[in-house]
Amino acid sequence: MKIYKNANLDKKHQKGVIAVGNFDGLHLGHQKVINEAKKKAKKNKLPFGIMTFEPVPVMFFNSKIKNHRINSLQQKISQLKDFKIDFLIIIKFNKSFSLYTAEQFITKILHNKTNCKFIYVSKNFKFGYKRKGTIQTLRNYEKLSNFKSLIIKPYRKHKRTISSTLIRLKIMSGKIQEANKLLNREWKIEGKVIYGKKRGRKIGFPTCNIKLRDYVVPRLGVYAVKVNGPKFNKKGIANIGFRPTFNGKNLLLETNIFGINKNLYNKEISISFTKFIRPEKKFKDLDRLKKQITIDIKEAKK
Repeated sequence: MKIYKNANLDKKHQKGVIAVGNFDGLHLGHQKVINEAKKKAKKNKLPFGIMTFEPVPVMFFNSKIKNHRINSLQQKISQLKDFKIDFLIIIKFNKSFSLYTAEQFITKILHNKTNCKFIYVSKNFKFGYKRKGTIQTLRNYEKLSNFKSLIIKPYRKHKRTISSTLIRLKIMSGKIQEANKLLNREWKIEGKVIYGKKRGRKIGFPTCNIKLRDYVVPRLGVYAVKVNGPKFNKKGIANIGFRPTFNGKNLLLETNIFGINKNLYNKEISISFTKFIRPEKKFKDLDRLKKQITIDIKEAKK
């Protein structure tokens, strides 16, 4: 899979099939769009690629939104590789690009640069300055730009349309198992282990701490998790919160990894969330906290 930081495609990747979208989370709905586009490319023996945008547009337009993403850019790239696509276009979403009208996006990007033959988008796709571009806008330019737009109906499950917004709400409310079903995989946070105050180690439960960065913030509390790191894949428990027993003020993800007792500082790890165990709570003393952690570990190991 070749990655382009703009839409200037090599000749071998032009005149192909492109699926366009933010694809935050790469959930079942996104997977439906990608798989349909991939079938078209295979049937017509054309190159197939994805066009996405970085940063996520809503975060560009609203600087107050700090925690929004379901997956990081690196996770998105890694997940897209599994679809065995030919190329990935990552459009830098900056002020200049945000001013592109829908018509300019079609003519300057889709037509002039990619020269694509088929464009796949979801039914609710909006694009261009002030999101004025619609499915009808794409269709109006089909003859002029020599492409065919194919619209994929939303993926519905239990009478609800699967969307990134719905999945964020599931994560934020602690319904992690429901979110995982909509993602078709376990939701995970990746990051570098940072130095903490080693309070977990002092009470017999050492933790690896990582920052949430711009990930959506799950319901504060304790989760059963799986942790993948340098040469290990283990279960564990994770606490997301402010550590009220210690009067903490900064949001942090702390993970106790079962069967691992080695220095992981500055190492990259990924934490997959499998089950919400309980909300974050302030304990009157450390003995009560330790007793509860022991109970949490038993629950996580089930």
